[in-house]
Amino acid sequence: MSLTENQKKHLRRLAHPKHPIVMVGHASGEPGKMEAIIKELDGALDVHELVKVRARLDDRETRDAVFATLSNATRSEMVQRIGNIGVFYRANQEKPRVILPDA
Repeated sequence: MSLTENQKKHLRRLAHPKHPIVMVGHASGEPGKMEAIIKELDGALDVHELVKVRARLDDRETRDAVFATLSNATRSEMVQRIGNIGVFYRANQEKPRVILPDA
């Protein structure tokens, strides 16, 4: 899935008032923790389609790696990253809640 800039702008506008649903902390590197976070984000994307994730990690490269891992594992598109907040989008094929503008 590849979003146009117009679609990303629309999703950023929709995500602005939302609060983070999934939290990633320092212990996310422990065995089994990342799988649980991926499962939680996957479920949240199924329900909401547009989800904010907060990653409380000190290192920017680590945060970017975690966001990339989450995006790849959940087959979602990362719409935006500001500081320790990432916004992820994945369309629900059965019952879409977010209507994207045409490309």
